[in-house]
Amino acid sequence: MSLFRLCKGIKTNVPRTASSDYLYSLRFSRLAHSLGFATVKPEEISGSQPAEVQNLVQGKWIKTTNLNTIKDPLNGDKFITVTEVDESGIKPFVESLSKCPKHGLHNPFKSPERYLLYGDISAKAGHMLSQPEVADFFAKLIQRVAPKSYQQAFGEVYVTGKFLENFSGDQVRFLARSFGVPGNHLGQQSHGFRWPYGPVAVITPFNFPLEIPLLQLMGALYMGNKPVLKVDSKVCIVMEQMLRLLHDCGMPLDDVDFINSDGKTMNKLLLEAKPRMTLFTGSSRVADKLADDLNGRIKLEDAGFDWKILGPDVHEVDYVSWVCDQDAYACSGQKCSAQSMLFMHENWSKTSLLRQLTDLAARRKLEDLTVGPVLTVTTEAMLDHMKKLLQIPGSKLLFGGEELENHHIPSIYGAIKPTAVFVPIEQILKTENYELVTKEIFGPFQIITEYKDNQLQLVLDALERMHAHLTAAVVSNDPLFIQVWNGK
Repeated sequence: MSLFRLCKGIKTNVPRTASSDYLYSLRFSRLAHSLGFATVKPEEISGSQPAEVQNLVQGKWIKTTNLNTIKDPLNGDKFITVTEVDESGIKPFVESLSKCPKHGLHNPFKSPERYLLYGDISAKAGHMLSQPEVADFFAKLIQRVAPKSYQQAFGEVYVTGKFLENFSGDQVRFLARSFGVPGNHLGQQSHGFRWPYGPVAVITPFNFPLEIPLLQLMGALYMGNKPVLKVDSKVCIVMEQMLRLLHDCGMPLDDVDFINSDGKTMNKLLLEAKPRMTLFTGSSRVADKLADDLNGRIKLEDAGFDWKILGPDVHEVDYVSWVCDQDAYACSGQKCSAQSMLFMHENWSKTSLLRQLTDLAARRKLEDLTVGPVLTVTTEAMLDHMKKLLQIPGSKLLFGGEELENHHIPSIYGAIKPTAVFVPIEQILKTENYELVTKEIFGPFQIITEYKDNQLQLVLDALERMHAHLTAAVVSNDPLFIQVWNGK
């Protein structure tokens, strides 16, 4: 969907040209400079004009002397300075959380007017994000720290704005709807209420620097919790600016604490402050540690080796090819829902599917960020993984497998062309290969395999052995084939 169809209040009869796109973007840039909440200008953040990210605790924005310099993922310039809290500086955050009782800042009996307050805040913030200049500001800020195409970045802003609109007015208090059940003798009734935890923590990753933390944060706030928010330092500037927008929309300054720190410091904060619930989105390794450290007081969304199965009934090859390309390589494969493995029935190999996937992947380029820096896996690591896969008998490189050309992406990040490696289904299931083949590579990388009618059980066996189930797809209009996957 184009920017023009999504934005409100803009009328134009000018044909879309490079010149008109530039002028339109320039207009947004000038408007963004006058945004009351903003303390940065995305287009001007650079090595010569670095931005600064602060912390928020007990209603005050604070700086520290512990500086973490973030490198521009496109050229390596030191373009953002994050003032991080170290282990000696967590006391104010511990005290802030300790001030919140376990019955929260509001609940169905205490300060119920705050449900309406957050309905108003959501309405105002949603309206703000619907304004073209504000949406453009956040889309470009996302692009600066988590490079993805403008369409992908704008889509993140759009979804976030719609979420806020959905919880305007009375919708927040409706979230706290209770229930009553008759008892089994005179005078007995059972009532249930949606109750806050009180002090909580929200820890979010880099790949969706606005959508994931904002949706999770607002859910905590709606129900009366007092959250401390920790966002990956590489992208924390996006939520810092969003918090300033929320304050501009009426959110009390001391309702949320915002901390920038390394993992060790955050772990110490969790152990000392003892939040009654932590919401963590990130790697399985960290998730396992936190689950142990916090004695289970945690909700997790960790890794996902996500798969798609193309059934025996072939249809709409052009569309299926486009969706497969988007699912595997949009955002350079840095989505929790990214397609990691494609199981293709042999009927599909007789179509133009693989050729179209190759052509679609080849269209992606660094110039428009349809492929870009991989922020958690280096080029060397991804190419080394590919070489190991190609040592499996019968495996072959379908496309990609090379470093991006003419780039200035620093070596701490990854820069490879969209890549697909074919591995025979029989080889995938071998004990010596299975762990390697199903290793999640959080980048533009996928495994493709093929199965025959008499090999359906092999596909089922492969899926049964996977331990990280986040998203999945079965592409078929055959009800008998779909029935096979019920419960998978």
